[in-house]
Amino acid sequence: MDRLEGFAEYAGARQRHLRRSAYLLCGDWHLAEDLTQTALVHLCRSWGRARQAESLDAYAHKVLVNTFLRHKRKYQRQVERAAAYASGQPQAAPAEPTDLRLSLQAALHLLPPRARAVVVLRFWEDMSVEATAAALECSVGNVKSQTSRALARLREIVGDSLIDSGLQ
Repeated sequence: MDRLEGFAEYAGARQRHLRRSAYLLCGDWHLAEDLTQTALVHLCRSWGRARQAESLDAYAHKVLVNTFLRHKRKYQRQVERAAAYASGQPQAAPAEPTDLRLSLQAALHLLPPRARAVVVLRFWEDMSVEATAAALECSVGNVKSQTSRALARLREIVGDSLIDSGLQ
């Protein structure tokens, strides 16, 4: 029996869904494509373990989120190194989108990467607290507190009425 049996079929069927999730995490379609491809490579490497998981989709999301978090850490280190060598120039303020979806998406990208991952998994992917904890390899309490803090921060950014209408 081929050890990669079923991987190509799974990857083909779920790639688009994973790319949408990656986009919500990073906010850039090109980077989302890169993150998805990298996550699929990691998933392929661990396919034997992945296909034995209770939920293959949850396993794939875990791989995607970990790929995103690794990318953010690497990017942050590069930014810190560049800042040490360059003079600090103020960044342009983000545009003020009027559409609900764009407003929430812009606000989402102001959250720290881990908080963003919690919100995406809980509310976009509609994962339970337990499944989110498993995907992020943290405790259920951590997911609850991260969710609470992230939603509070989103409310600060866009206001209560926008969050309540967008996440209900």
